[in-house]
Amino acid sequence: MKKIGFSLLLAIGLLHAQATLAAADCKSYPKEEWASEDTLKEALEAEGYTIKKFKVDGNCYEIYGRNKEGKKVEIYFDMKTLAIVKAIGLKD
Repeated sequence: MKKIGFSLLLAIGLLHAQATLAAADCKSYPKEEWASEDTLKEALEAEGYTIKKFKVDGNCYEIYGRNKEGKKVEIYFDMKTLAIVKAIGLKD
């Protein structure tokens, strides 16, 4: 019984750690201050990015796609300034 309980707690802890690592810490703004999604998409495509998925994740814009070299990326952007808050895969 103790092994099952410990395993369950370990699994929950690992899932929580993964969720924490994946999330970005973006500042919250009123919706009327958000920059246009289309502006961000157009700017990224002009730089050679291919966007596979674009979504609002909490207080961030988040994209999944490929950079101009064809490498997978996951990037979180500030919704007002469109600055990169967190990027995964850009340095590969």
